[in-house]
Amino acid sequence: MSVATGRVVAGRYELSTLIGQGGMGQVWTAYDRRLDRRVAVKLLRPDKVAGQEADELRRRFLRECRVTAQVDHPGLVTVHDAGSEGEELFLVMQYVDGADLSDHLAERDPYPWPWAVAVAAQLCAVLSAVHAVPIVHRDLKPRNVMVKQDGTVTVLDLGVASVMDSDTTRLTHTGSPIGSPAYMAPEQAMGGAVGPYTDLYALGVLMHELLSGDVPFAGSTALGVLHRHLYEPPQPVRRIRPEVPEALETLVLRLLAKDPQHRPGSAQEVYEDLAPLLPARGTPTGAPLDPTRPFLRPHAPWPDRARTPAPQPAPVAPAPPVDGKPDVAAAVDEVKRLLGEGRITQAVDILGAILPAAAAQHGEHSPVVRSLRKQYAATLMDDGQYRRALPELRRLAAERAAEAGQADPQSLRYRYESAQCLEQLGEPAAALAEFRALLPYYENQYVSGDPKLAHEVRRRVGHLLLALGDRPSAHDTLARLLMDVERLHGPGYPMALEIRRTLQWLGQVRG
Repeated sequence: MSVATGRVVAGRYELSTLIGQGGMGQVWTAYDRRLDRRVAVKLLRPDKVAGQEADELRRRFLRECRVTAQVDHPGLVTVHDAGSEGEELFLVMQYVDGADLSDHLAERDPYPWPWAVAVAAQLCAVLSAVHAVPIVHRDLKPRNVMVKQDGTVTVLDLGVASVMDSDTTRLTHTGSPIGSPAYMAPEQAMGGAVGPYTDLYALGVLMHELLSGDVPFAGSTALGVLHRHLYEPPQPVRRIRPEVPEALETLVLRLLAKDPQHRPGSAQEVYEDLAPLLPARGTPTGAPLDPTRPFLRPHAPWPDRARTPAPQPAPVAPAPPVDGKPDVAAAVDEVKRLLGEGRITQAVDILGAILPAAAAQHGEHSPVVRSLRKQYAATLMDDGQYRRALPELRRLAAERAAEAGQADPQSLRYRYESAQCLEQLGEPAAALAEFRALLPYYENQYVSGDPKLAHEVRRRVGHLLLALGDRPSAHDTLARLLMDVERLHGPGYPMALEIRRTLQWLGQVRG
């Protein structure tokens, strides 16, 4: 990618200094001509990502930028703008004045263990907010963490790794995992479903590096690193630095558990384990809007945030009433207009606001309200608001099944999307149970001549088994699926190629 100093992106951002470069793009300091401020501009090339159509990647990129913009946290870099220009995608972010954590570590040998605790605690606060959306960072590493001049930590590249992965298969056409193998959880590298537990493993690698001076698993090839992640126990950090508290060593080992179910349950839980090791502070009252809280307990995530329902959107004024009643038809037309312009978050808010009025006007089970609920659930899914979409989908599935039977295709589709929500929310066991419950229905459809959905459900079952650490069952599931897909479509079918690469990678590691 050839980019020159002085180039203006989107008619507004003048590139100044190249500060980072990788296989998929570059990062520049730049000047926002309109607001006269310094910004950072990340340029990505869709054609550098194997296996994805450029147009599809652009769509995913803009969607991820929209979803990540929902996260409001001081430890997360602010996104100002995003779009495409020519063959490139661009992401305009807040410019962070400081040093990335990798350089910060290199300048201090050894890294003071209280500093490592402070960095990790701040990262837990960021991850707690991110996972509540829910979003999985997927590429947490020192180069994606900035330490600002005041000592606060800022996380970069939220959502970018997700865009670079077209599905739960994490392998490129060359068989190499996308991302940074040294910080990659076993389930992610193997092609399993990712969740908050994946980011917690990367946090454990990062903490091990801060405390010991090196990552727990290194090697000359990605396969060699992955093999060590899967089969070698990490060296306890106190063998290298005896002054590290035993509780801290124990926490790092829990974060580096091979099986995701043996890791801490959430970033909030990790923070609670780190809190006693932080410098002594007071205890806040716990009341909301307590202005002393940031000083008494710096960077603490709000308790149990990841397990509480997502906040409802701010009220949106419905369409003006007609004859004293809300104009539902006008609201629907406004939603269609907004969706056509890509303004999905605003469309979600209007749908959420008009539904109660529509139910009161037409009846809870009327075709109008049912249609609005379907649109609301689909739009929530497209906006990445899985926590809010899940109860809507479950309700739609139950109502449809009551009317048309458990095998009704539309009811099954709602259940399938509910399972997708569970997977995105970092609940692989629940998602696996739902996909397995759906499989007999889709296999019956297979007999009738439509095997695609059955194949997709079986693939997701295999990926979730990988995420749960059950590699033998995952291997058997995917091997049987590969035979069926090849028998029906031939060995060159895209799904067959993806499954074969995962099985080859899994077979190499097992060997």
